[in-house]
Amino acid sequence: MDIALLVKAALMGVVEGLTEFLPVSSTGHLILAGALLGFDDAKAKVFDIAIQTGAILAVIIVYWQKIRSTLVALPTEAQARRFALNVFIAFVPAVILGLLFGKAIKAHLFTPVVVASTFIIGGFIILWAEKRQQVAVRIHDVDEMTALDAIKVGLVQCLAMVPGTSRSGATIIGGMLLGLSRKAATDFSFYLAIPTLVGAGAYSLYKERAILSAADLPMFGVGLLFSFISAWLCVRWLLRYISTHSFVPFAWYRIAFGVVVLATAWSGLVSWAG
Repeated sequence: MDIALLVKAALMGVVEGLTEFLPVSSTGHLILAGALLGFDDAKAKVFDIAIQTGAILAVIIVYWQKIRSTLVALPTEAQARRFALNVFIAFVPAVILGLLFGKAIKAHLFTPVVVASTFIIGGFIILWAEKRQQVAVRIHDVDEMTALDAIKVGLVQCLAMVPGTSRSGATIIGGMLLGLSRKAATDFSFYLAIPTLVGAGAYSLYKERAILSAADLPMFGVGLLFSFISAWLCVRWLLRYISTHSFVPFAWYRIAFGVVVLATAWSGLVSWAG
């Protein structure tokens, strides 16, 4: 058993869990961490996507009461069916556009300039969204969302296909700009993450199954475990945080991180194009 590899897997799991649900781009952080750890080959890229499942398990546990009540009520309550349908509607655009353009995006947009630009631009969008949020809220709970609201959030989520954007950032801030409260946008982002990230992980494992073997199970198991633990802590913290705070600190962090992306790329420390 390669202890050093397991330590790297644990560290990558922590990075994934801490950044997946914050508006800061988990992909960007995983690329940086992987490059610094020497954990960035083809198998590592599959690992990065697969361990999202651990983070999703944390969301399911935190939101289990809502998820369970919705599943139980599906046969009898229209509200439960509308909520489940809204999640499905928001999920579909990412599936379609991902299958159509995912390969081209990976081939042409994964450059230091694109990643840094989306970090920085995203930071300024968050600052704008927070300023606008003070007067534009019309939806305070996910159960108030319509199918049109859901498709809009789903389309916004597709922006996260551009590296450095952040899936959580796109859905949360996009939701806020569409009239959702900070809490409603965050909640819906978490619910939408369940099918989106589980689907992405399953598809990646299936597509790259030829390069995986039973010997990789300990590495993936460690990554999933640490991703779950760190995501569980992060989600619980974030839900408390947004009740009294804005996303402004994350905006300035994104801007600073964009500068880090450019600096590491220009110095040769990180091969972002990889």
